[in-house]
Amino acid sequence: MKQTDYIIVGCGLASIAFCEQLRAQNKSFLVYDDKSQKSSIVAAGLYNPVVLKRFTAVWKAKEQLDLALSMYTKIENDLNIKIDYKLKILRRLASIEEQNLWFTASDKPALEPFLSTKIIKNQNNCIDAPFGFGEVLNGGRIDTHTLIVNYKSFLAQNNQLKEERFDYNFLNLSQNEINYANIETQHIVFSEGVGVKQNPYFKDLPVRGNKGEILTIKAPKLKMAEVIKSSVFLIPLGNNLYNVGSTYDREYKSNTPTESAKSELISKLKTFLKCEFEVINHVAGVRPTVKDRRPIVGTHPNYKGLHILNGLGSRGVMIAPYVAKQLFSHIEKNKDLDKEIDVNRFS
Repeated sequence: MKQTDYIIVGCGLASIAFCEQLRAQNKSFLVYDDKSQKSSIVAAGLYNPVVLKRFTAVWKAKEQLDLALSMYTKIENDLNIKIDYKLKILRRLASIEEQNLWFTASDKPALEPFLSTKIIKNQNNCIDAPFGFGEVLNGGRIDTHTLIVNYKSFLAQNNQLKEERFDYNFLNLSQNEINYANIETQHIVFSEGVGVKQNPYFKDLPVRGNKGEILTIKAPKLKMAEVIKSSVFLIPLGNNLYNVGSTYDREYKSNTPTESAKSELISKLKTFLKCEFEVINHVAGVRPTVKDRRPIVGTHPNYKGLHILNGLGSRGVMIAPYVAKQLFSHIEKNKDLDKEIDVNRFS
């Protein structure tokens, strides 16, 4: 019988953040991932501390951002990769009224660190923005694809990755120990995204799938180094390539890209992009979301060695390190979870 402190099910943003907590405390662990959940690997990867539709601060924005940027810098150094790209985020303003709303928002204490008080005039002929832009500070993009591919390779090199489906039928629980197949462990953290619906221990939790689709376009004339947020995000990737996204579909029939979503994104993009472009890639993934827009974190009420880390939605890049730290402190130090993310709120 092999032994490990933790088994983690899934290898997305939440799982990686929890692995980093375990690595920092010299805990042994093994990750199971069957590549069935793709929401993290196809994510746009923006970290943006402001809800730009309503000009409000993201929940616990400063705490999330501080933890996230520190973690991604450490991963870059440990794995010798580049994943964090600092970017200006420009909110396209649609009217004089929106300009005034921007000024009002930038004076609020919670938003002052994240919103510039200046309106930036548009100087790009390929963009239609007669009322200019508001600039978000301290934003950027995490290359989630590079992160996950390289992190899984790192785990494999250290014999900490099983690229196979976690079979609940092989899980044996007793009062004092947990056995899975030929492995004895103290804790299992389930971070399966929408796959939690097949998990017999957490399947009744209100995690809902929300499908998102993203296009990659090539636009040689655009020459934009900033992210633009209008009816869609336009995110520079370098070499005249840009990501366009994303859609939100709770009534999806599959997790594959659709022509209807592609048409929707192109139509919205053309409301402000005035140069020619070519669609060169189209991907889709299903985000795990929760109705109250907070993650689900905590311990099973009957099995104290089973835990959940899920429901990160569309802001996983920012929120994953925060909730991973919360869960680790809850398990190892018996600290109370933030009530807004505690799984017990659904009891």
